[in-house]
Amino acid sequence: MSKDRNKQHFTDIRRLTDNPFLNLYEMDALASSGAPFHYYFASRRKDENIRIRTGKLDPEGVLVYAIDENDPNRILMVYQYRYPVDRNMYELPAGLIEAGETPEEAGAREILEETGMIFTPVHVEGAVLTRPYMLAQGISDETGVNVFGTVKGELSTSFQEDTEYIKPMWADKKEVKRILSSEVTSMRAQLLLSMFLHSDENDPFAFLR
Repeated sequence: MSKDRNKQHFTDIRRLTDNPFLNLYEMDALASSGAPFHYYFASRRKDENIRIRTGKLDPEGVLVYAIDENDPNRILMVYQYRYPVDRNMYELPAGLIEAGETPEEAGAREILEETGMIFTPVHVEGAVLTRPYMLAQGISDETGVNVFGTVKGELSTSFQEDTEYIKPMWADKKEVKRILSSEVTSMRAQLLLSMFLHSDENDPFAFLR
């Protein structure tokens, strides 16, 4: 990961909370004038593995772009309640990568848990949307990665955890356009759904090249 290591931007970091899922950190940061100030960010990672200590861009989570195996003009989506904003949002299936999993394995597991469907990854040589990326770099070091593929089976909620409120659904291009025009989504879902709108049913993953 490229980084300006010739200029010191902080002098110390402290973890302020002790939570198994997400923690708040305080930095003794330095302004361009050299003046000290406090900066705060959140991380899902263990203290010794926060990104500012390791410099690695290994993803914690995966987002799954999955189209119908038999109809490339349908994409698998979820309508999910999100606690921080107290509302339902239209999203693509997603979740955290567990220890020992590849992103593709995590994607298949999340698809099964959230929607009941069976996921088959698609590998496109030279794909440009499968590199890890930052999610909210101003407030967190969280990193995600996209996986792409097809799904088959029947929609089901029987594998979901009881803390999740997720309705799996199919969306064709007309419905995706409506969602993007009038509903609440995440930035990464907006990006990939826009790609879906312009995808070619005869070569549905061509946009990855």
